[in-house]
Amino acid sequence: MSTVFLTGATGFVGSHVLRELRVAGYDVRALVRAAQCPAASSAGVEYVVGDLREPGALARALDGCKYVVHCGALYSFAPSARAEMHRVNVVGTIGLLEAARIAGVERAVVTSSSATLHEHAQSGSASAYHRSKVEQERAALAARVPAVVVLPTAPMGPGDAKPTPTGRLVRDFTLGKIGVAPPRGGMNVVAVEEVARAHVAALERGKPRRRYVVGGENLTFDEIWALLARATGRRNPRVRVPYPVMFVAGCIDEMRCRYVQKQAEPTIPLEGLRMSREYMFVDSAPARVELGLDAPEPASSTIARAVEWYRANAR
Repeated sequence: MSTVFLTGATGFVGSHVLRELRVAGYDVRALVRAAQCPAASSAGVEYVVGDLREPGALARALDGCKYVVHCGALYSFAPSARAEMHRVNVVGTIGLLEAARIAGVERAVVTSSSATLHEHAQSGSASAYHRSKVEQERAALAARVPAVVVLPTAPMGPGDAKPTPTGRLVRDFTLGKIGVAPPRGGMNVVAVEEVARAHVAALERGKPRRRYVVGGENLTFDEIWALLARATGRRNPRVRVPYPVMFVAGCIDEMRCRYVQKQAEPTIPLEGLRMSREYMFVDSAPARVELGLDAPEPASSTIARAVEWYRANAR
């Protein structure tokens, strides 16, 4: 039984990847920060304390691991977190993969984002997070350890406790906190469990230095709102705030977080507003064929399951 070194095991995607690795029969050595370390390891899972900001210290923890699955990342819209995102997502990935090479790891899977495929990620207006994921991909594909890159779209499902920006949308709609209609763009929605299974498939069947887009169903934001309304039983908001008005509000919010509440994350992030005008659609069929994945779950079911989880767990 081979051992996989897993980062991000306590996160939304990473926790599901951990579960799927165990189902597939792998032992897992999971990297966690001290504050997140469980009291005890479970069958087939060993927790080790470490930090991607200090990748040089990970070589010993990697000893004896055959594979690496790197799901760990920092995602924040807070202006104060932008430099730290580069340090964790880019420099941390470079250091982790070099430590993996020194430890004799044979293969790595690195989690990126399908957002790196779209124009906003390549432009000067790119969010710090998506810019860091573009740079992370380049580092992974250039690493001396053979790496496969998985590009999920917008994962939804149970367990998004933090939550991610997509999860926050579902949570807030479920709790009745969204009173305006969505912008004119769209995105691809995928079940988080499918993303996790794709990581295992990429580990076993993916071709080194290849990018695999893992998605589900392309939906406009109006269609997502309609599915949320059906799943929650709430009324679908009809008032649509013009983009220029939202942009001005976002600029004011950005200044609040930059100069007043310096550790705060914007309620109306400019980076998210810019992305919301795009149709971030993808075709994941080639990756599904090459990795041997089943057809995706309908988005209506994925969204309904996410709603049910938030009904039981959201505060």
